[in-house]
Amino acid sequence: MGKFIITQRVNKEYQFNLKAGNGETILTSEGYVQKASCLKGIESVRVNSNNDSKFDRRMSTNSKPYFVLKAGNGEIIGKSQLYNDSFSMERGIASVKANAPMSEIVDQTLNP
Repeated sequence: MGKFIITQRVNKEYQFNLKAGNGETILTSEGYVQKASCLKGIESVRVNSNNDSKFDRRMSTNSKPYFVLKAGNGEIIGKSQLYNDSFSMERGIASVKANAPMSEIVDQTLNP
């Protein structure tokens, strides 16, 4: 099963990565000023990942396919890595759909 990993960037913004069961990052969020907003972003991924129309398939400037996941308001929630081909990108989308709804949240910003 996958995991949402919450971390804090050097600029103190929060972000999450959705990792598949094999540990590979399949979706990376934008930066959030507040942790509560980051948690809302995770919930938005869970809600929107089951709707294929929320995945926007794109091509990078160096012709590598990638995707973004959008919320109901059209804002980008997260972005994938760059893939070598469209088939691999579609597998990445399928992995987000399979992992996001039930993935646990691991907050790495908490002090032990």
